[in-house]
Amino acid sequence: MFIADADGRNEKPLLPAESLDYNASFSTEGQWIIFTSERAGSADIYRVHPDGSGLERVTSDPAYEDQAALSPDGSTLAFVSTRGSGMADIWLLDLTTHKYRNLTNHPSNFRPSWSPDGKWIAFTSDRDTQPGRVSGAGGSTHGGFEFLQSTNLYVISADGSRLRRLTEPGGFAGSPKWSADGRRIVYYESSARESWESRRRSGPAETSQSQIKSVDMEHGDRQQHTTGPGMKVSPQWLSADRVAYVKKQGSDPGLEFTSGEKGARGELRNPAWSRDATHVVYHRELQAERHWMTPTFSRDPEFDLMLTELFPAYSPTGDQVIVSARPPGPWPVYAFDESSLELMNANGSGRKTIFYEAGKNAFAAKWSPSEDLVVFGLGTFFFRTGPAAQLALIKPDGSGFRMITGGETNNGFPSWSPDGKRIVYRSDGKQGRGLMILSIENGEITSLNTGGQYDNFPAWSPRGDLIVFTSYRGGDYDIYTIKPDGTGLRRLTNSSGNDAHCVWSPDGEWIIFSSSRLGFKDEAELTYRIPQPYGELFVMRRDGTDVRQLTDNQWEDATPAWMPESSKR
Repeated sequence: MFIADADGRNEKPLLPAESLDYNASFSTEGQWIIFTSERAGSADIYRVHPDGSGLERVTSDPAYEDQAALSPDGSTLAFVSTRGSGMADIWLLDLTTHKYRNLTNHPSNFRPSWSPDGKWIAFTSDRDTQPGRVSGAGGSTHGGFEFLQSTNLYVISADGSRLRRLTEPGGFAGSPKWSADGRRIVYYESSARESWESRRRSGPAETSQSQIKSVDMEHGDRQQHTTGPGMKVSPQWLSADRVAYVKKQGSDPGLEFTSGEKGARGELRNPAWSRDATHVVYHRELQAERHWMTPTFSRDPEFDLMLTELFPAYSPTGDQVIVSARPPGPWPVYAFDESSLELMNANGSGRKTIFYEAGKNAFAAKWSPSEDLVVFGLGTFFFRTGPAAQLALIKPDGSGFRMITGGETNNGFPSWSPDGKRIVYRSDGKQGRGLMILSIENGEITSLNTGGQYDNFPAWSPRGDLIVFTSYRGGDYDIYTIKPDGTGLRRLTNSSGNDAHCVWSPDGEWIIFSSSRLGFKDEAELTYRIPQPYGELFVMRRDGTDVRQLTDNQWEDATPAWMPESSKR
């Protein structure tokens, strides 16, 4: 996190880069900077003086707490929290009595902003919207996996009464900030489709756009302050006729102003300016922030979590792990254009590339039970155009490569049977769709015929008796189990949103999976390279009971693996 002059010049760290700090704001008189930090594990609210002194922790709940704003008189903190319901509400904290109060009492509320007189709070919410899903590519008949978020602006009295919506449903309005006289609220606006497209792209793409607008609180008239391409977010009044904001995406991102000048360039995320318009605080990603194979916060002390790269796969003995790794440098969020297989020791040491083919993805590797072979998907995934993915085998040292499926059908996400004789995988294409079982000995392929519109992420139980998988049925993605002979289909989850990426524990008693059941925790447009910021990890028993939440943050937690006991020593 950094503090700089109002145009981003003379930047310096606000605090040492020893933790993940973000979403800062100034107190009205400028004596405090309020921000979110994960330095103690969960996301909590802290405050510090602009010179970096006097660091204090303000909240300490294991729930996600973020996007804080201090009232003009400094007595009350408004912030987003998942305490209680598990979904994002706006809460108020009296800093004198230390009493908490849920202001909105309705899920999915973000970015609170105090009026100058402290009587009102403006915020955004997706409560009145039905955003739907991103369509599957190529005319796919099943529902797209990612959700489109659509939000509106609201105001509410600080006592929780007189809720009023300021914008019309159907688009994306975000990050409200009041003018100094309390008469207008500035915000950014785009269509829901433009919002999604901006999160998919990076680099020079300029086709997605949002505009900075403001609304008169008394009369409701609107004014547009910007024009042209580019995603413009995080606006704030600096004077009655000048608004600062950040151009988030495109060939030349950075701080900009409605008066025409440009400030510092780069990915300066969620900037906030002091009331006297002399300083700005923001965060940006540092390469040092990515610490793979390190412990991370878990809401349930019975289950330890470790941060890894995509699709980790531990060897049965737990000594080694294989991950799918993107090439170095900037990468588009959604466009998984290519990835390699990287082998390393369980602690992250001794890393080496065991497979790479330019222009293709090597995804979701799985070790054979005897640890002498690795199966993985190779090709194009996630409904993008390109050569259909197929299954391949290699030895852990990278030798002995051979394809084991072919044709136009897209095949991927394999899992071995415990005896190492068969592989279950996902198949999708004109030649067939569903879960297939391949015999390693003779190459025979049989269909499980689960009856789903779209099935994916199969995982064979270590006990050999069940296959768990994700299926799209009735307009939703849920988790099911089926016996390897195609009988005994059973639904394990029935929540709204996506339940997917299911993986067994080594003893076959637990299933870990990713879920979007708790909804968004922030405006999706403010994220960078996170196509599914609503993903949280849960565990449940093999019969779907005893569901427990493990993660609670604004990141995308997905593609988990269960670490064998030997690798924990």
